[in-house]
Amino acid sequence: MRYMRLRDSSVTHGRKKASAVALVVISILCLISFLVSQNFVTTLPSTPAFFGVGRSIQSFSNNELVESVNITYDIEHVLQKQRNNISKALRRYRFPNGRYNISAKNLDELVLEKNGRPLRSVIVTTWRSGSTFLGDILDSVPGNFYHYEPLLHRGIVQIRGPPKSGSALDHLAHLLRCEYDATDTDMDQYLLYGLDHKELFTHNRRLWEKCIAYPHLCYHPMFLKKFCSLFPFQSMKIVRVRLNLIEKLLEDPTLGIRVLYVVRDPRGTMQSRRHRVWCPGNADCWDSNVLCADLTADFSAALRLTKKFPLTFKAVRYEDISVNPYNGAGNILRFFGREYVSEVKRFLDTHTVQNFGGVSSTYRNSRSAPFHWRSELSYPEVKYIQENCKTAMAAWGYVSAMNATHLKSFDPIKGHFALE
Repeated sequence: MRYMRLRDSSVTHGRKKASAVALVVISILCLISFLVSQNFVTTLPSTPAFFGVGRSIQSFSNNELVESVNITYDIEHVLQKQRNNISKALRRYRFPNGRYNISAKNLDELVLEKNGRPLRSVIVTTWRSGSTFLGDILDSVPGNFYHYEPLLHRGIVQIRGPPKSGSALDHLAHLLRCEYDATDTDMDQYLLYGLDHKELFTHNRRLWEKCIAYPHLCYHPMFLKKFCSLFPFQSMKIVRVRLNLIEKLLEDPTLGIRVLYVVRDPRGTMQSRRHRVWCPGNADCWDSNVLCADLTADFSAALRLTKKFPLTFKAVRYEDISVNPYNGAGNILRFFGREYVSEVKRFLDTHTVQNFGGVSSTYRNSRSAPFHWRSELSYPEVKYIQENCKTAMAAWGYVSAMNATHLKSFDPIKGHFALE
């Protein structure tokens, strides 16, 4: 009898334990179902689902279900912390309120999460033309989310038209709308590329801080979508799409982007590219004929876009900004509808005085950095580039060196340049 009572007790205890486990699993399933219905969780964190290949809730193990709840909690924790950071950083920020032809009066009107529209600032240029420096100026403004080279996963190519242009422009629009959960091949490749190429996100310092603290969230589409949607300012620098194609994005009233096209003297661009291991052997990067054909086409596009979008498109020469960086930064920020805040001045104070770091560093003596090519290229090399680039250089107002002696002393940006 005593054995039977013990056995009955053991069976009862086992049933209670099984019931408790079942209750926990059911509770987790209910919680996840609720979160899915509220758009907090769209996919769970296994590798296939991570990048858009969905699975039903019933196919996940108990451990995966618990993990998904933990990720949802982490996402909401990070989002709330970032909301507070942005609000604090912009507490004294002067919002446009009609200035710069922008009506936004407060933070909420610029935040996607609040059904606002961010100020979207896009820099278009080509490799080694000063875009990293200018991108960092924009990123020094508090409340900025930086889309650094969003087509990096496509390799060393220039996109000039179909068939590549359609998917590329769609991808750029998805990012500007914070649609990291978009079901297209480009977004999958973009996030997968980022796993092995940290530079895709490290330039976005506000995001990368969270990636370091919460690495399991860093490439999660839903986290990226929600995190991006908190920021009133977005910036993007593009070096793989030629200017004529950007017209499609400028025409989209839902994006409301402003585009700054940046051109650099092709002699300086080609000299800078020789220091990059990824450039030699790639025709789109290494051939000055190709570069200058693009610069000529970009000039024609810039003429058209200046007339069509006088408030939202602007073209500048990198050298003109570099010789007077404080004034240049102020002009760029006004064009993009942003304030010249103390953080911008602090960035310029520390990044424009002396050369420091490697070839990708933005710590440069800005007055001399654009003109290093005069001492680092021989006159025959300069002459070769000039012969390939006569039309482009004339269009953008760059002066040719006449001989080796002239090369060392002349001012290459004294030519006439005006799009108006």
